Amino acid sequence: MKRILSGIQPTGSLNLGTYLGSVKNFVKLQEKLPDHEFFIFIADLHAITIHKDKQELRKKIKELAALYIACGLDPDRVNLFIQSEVPAHSQMAYLLQCNSYMGELERMTQFKEKARKQETGVTVGLFTYPTLMAADILIYDPEFVPVGNDQKQHLELARDIAVRVNNKYNDLFTVPEPLIAEVGARIYSLSDPTSKMSKSDSNEKSRINLLDPENIIKKRIKSAMTDSLGTIEYDPENRPGISNLMTIYSIMAHKTFDEIEEKYKGMGYKEFKEDLGEVVYQELKPIQDKYNELINSKRLDEILDQGRERANQVAYKKVMKFNDRIGLGRKRK
Repeated sequence: MKRILSGIQPTGSLNLGTYLGSVKNFVKLQEKLPDHEFFIFIADLHAITIHKDKQELRKKIKELAALYIACGLDPDRVNLFIQSEVPAHSQMAYLLQCNSYMGELERMTQFKEKARKQETGVTVGLFTYPTLMAADILIYDPEFVPVGNDQKQHLELARDIAVRVNNKYNDLFTVPEPLIAEVGARIYSLSDPTSKMSKSDSNEKSRINLLDPENIIKKRIKSAMTDSLGTIEYDPENRPGISNLMTIYSIMAHKTFDEIEEKYKGMGYKEFKEDLGEVVYQELKPIQDKYNELINSKRLDEILDQGRERANQVAYKKVMKFNDRIGLGRKRK
């Protein structure tokens, strides 16, 4: 059976950008591709490249798991698991490090950006982060990996490593293809529409989190940066602010940009933003209700246990196959 894989770090709160650019697309894929097996993981090992409070980290892991299900992931279709509960990820990462080069890791854009922000020095974990990400992917032999534009470089590295290993060890890995949505792959900051909406942005007004209450959602849409023209027209190059809001509206209300422009012809930002605030709230309210049902339930643990068992089954088998190709351990009969 063909596979599709995705993951996200349990840092900060899940925001509208991640929901529209990644999670919502993943929910659609599980319906579109019934012949594929889905793996989605909470990347807690990636989260510790920077020190995290123990209790806060575990809280975020649990919150993220509940939100994934609340957003529409079907536990009967998707193997949802926590990365650190599948030890083969770390084992595979080391094997891939032995087939990677310093230069290609140094060129990774996200490493450079994150390294500049470190006040106490750059950890080895941050430097080798891309090989762990490659391990996360290649260990499941996925056909496709849904990624945002900012993650394409990491997937390209994983593909390069896969080809290199395949040439050395006789076609061990499937070389995955990126799956990027045409609309919604990148939702921008509400306060700076030239930057990606991010959970790490220190300005809370820049984003809408999925668990934000109604008044906060509508307030942040109302204060979102636009321009002085006052017309509802999609022009991402020259008018990034209103175009960003129109992208959100388009995805959540299932309207084309032409339909949105026609509907608000002769109207200003006030009417548009009020309607958009309601559209966003009406989509997030059922997610919040489902999340509140799940967060302290036994069902959530059952889902994660089930996902862990399947992930361990697949991942362990792949690592042992790689070990055998390399010549590690005793020869297996």
